[in-house]
Amino acid sequence: MKLIVNGEDHHLDALTLSDVMTTLEYEGGWLATAVNGELVHREERTECRLAEGDRIEILTALQGG
Repeated sequence: MKLIVNGEDHHLDALTLSDVMTTLEYEGGWLATAVNGELVHREERTECRLAEGDRIEILTALQGG
């Protein structure tokens, strides 16, 4: 299925947000995720089903000051 992850097109065999994160090797409890502009909490990622063309944002914390 075609998904847009952090602004880039991907063709993935993923059914859930958790599947996308595993496939693209995103790890860590400190990641923030959103699907189509809606925040998805860590506990909800395995249940967050995706559809063709969904826009996914996976954000990591940056260090600096």
